[in-house]
Parts: sequence; structure tokens; C-alpha cells
Amino acid sequence: MQTTLKKAITFTGVGLHTGRPVRMVLRPAAAEFGIWFRRTDITGRNTLIPAHWSVVEQGELCTRIVNSDRVDVSTIEHVMAAIAGCGLHNVTIDIDGPEAPILDGSSAPFVRAILATGLRDLAAPIRALRVLDVVEVRNGDAWARLEPASGLEIDFQIDFADAAIGQQQKVLKLANGAFVRELCDSRTFCREADIDMMRARGLALGGTYDNAVVVSGADVLSPGGLRHRDEAVRHKMLDALGDLALAGAPILGRYTGVKSGHAMTNALLRTLFARPGACRMIEVDAEMAAGLPGAGLGRDDAPRLAA
Repeated sequence: MQTTLKKAITFTGVGLHTGRPVRMVLRPAAAEFGIWFRRTDITGRNTLIPAHWSVVEQGELCTRIVNSDRVDVSTIEHVMAAIAGCGLHNVTIDIDGPEAPILDGSSAPFVRAILATGLRDLAAPIRALRVLDVVEVRNGDAWARLEPASGLEIDFQIDFADAAIGQQQKVLKLANGAFVRELCDSRTFCREADIDMMRARGLALGGTYDNAVVVSGADVLSPGGLRHRDEAVRHKMLDALGDLALAGAPILGRYTGVKSGHAMTNALLRTLFARPGACRMIEVDAEMAAGLPGAGLGRDDAPRLAA
């Protein structure tokens, strides 16, 4: 059965790129509503924005959605990953600014709050998007692919010159709470050498050593070091789940990303939906539902997350 929240959840923080204070509230929604953002600081225009691949516009270093009245919200990938990873299907997200709060740079604060609040079942079946054919997009040596699989799997590879990151690969089946256990506490990361360049372009204005992993060569400069030896590739998988959640339903398929990012994952979804017969929406039975991200999670899973 589809789910929504038992009650509203409020988050406050700053935007990673804008540095602006922001208040974001996740509110329960009815069955078949889906995931929508609503800008509460804007009047005189349509303030509802669907969390959907078709309204994504290219944003630098983040995912940005824009409605027909040019009302937008950016850096939504971490909260979208938490929503997908916790098995939440219907929610309204009220936000009083143009960017979601970065919090600790991961999805863990969203996951903790969702699991602590709890989900309420709704009288509507879960629908999932089954991948039926291989689709792929490439840009130089970076590429992303979707292919058939019984459930959602992610295979990600990265390669950075800094020895603190280097080459990393991880493969994970996103079933039965794997996102919560394996990925949700992995933080966004950057190279110290890139910080000044990003800020000169109006990016990372709210970034600190407490909401991002900052590396320089072989050194990790953020207090406390890494949460996982391969935290960087885990975070890229987190981002991929958040971007894939914009498909409008859980995906049954294998995603492979090699040096991929937000724009490439969106291009992959656009390719998937543009190819006749490449995917099909299905109604999920009880056995299939038990293997979806978020299945079997409860309040007791939240304390095991990294602080």
C-alpha cells in the first residue's frame, strides 16, 4: 500500500549554495498525490512544483526543478533520496526559499525524522516502473545506464586525483532498508582547491566543514574524518537515488553510473521515457513490495544512523 507521513516534520537550516536560511516542512498527503514542493514565500504565481524528471533544469552541482511560472527549488536530491529510501510515496514539501536546507550534507537528518515520525498506510496500491530495455547516455568518459533487474540496484564508480578519494566503486541492492543502513549518512564532498572557484561563481556559499567532506590531496580536512572509507562513492549513490526518485515511482532496474552526476541521471530518465517499450508502469504485489527501498523499516532503525 502507498504511504504518507503520520504528521508534519519541520527542518531549518541554510542552503548549501545560496547560504540563505530556509524552513522546510514535510506534510502528509493523500493517496495518488505524489511528491510536490510548494514555495511559501512567493505570491501571485503558481507555487506548486512536481518532483518529476520532466521539470528538471540544468543546475550547477545540484538538481533543480522549475514549474511553468518559473518558480523553482534546488538541491532537492538529499531529501528526495530520503523519501525514496524510506518508502514514502505521498508528501507536500513546503519551503520558504529557493533551496532545500543542506543540514549535515547527507540524507541522515531527513531519514531520522521520517522514521521517528512514522508512515501511515493509504488505501491505494504501490506502482513501480519496471525497466524493460537497456538505455544509456554518455558524455566523454562519463556514462550512465539503466537495464532490467528484479529490484533497484545501483553500481557506481568514481575516480578523483585526490588520494583521499581516488578510485572507488560500490554495488548495492536497494532493498529492505539498504539505503538507510549503507548510504544515507554519507555526505557531499569537494576538493579544497575548488572552494574559492565555486564561491566566485556564487556556489557553496553555505558550505562549511560541518556539512561537507572537504579533501586536499590525501588529507580529509572535515572534523572527525570520514564516516565510511568510501564515503564519496556512497554519496554519489545517494544522489543517484534522489535523482532517480524523480521518475515518479520506484524503479525496478539496475542503474550503473561511471563518473556520472545529476545532469546525466536526468538525461538517462529522459532517454528512458522517450524510447517506446523501454519501461512499463506496473502495480506492485506484496512480494515485490517487500523488496522495495524502505520496506520493513521502523522507528528502531533510526538510532543506528551515524551522528
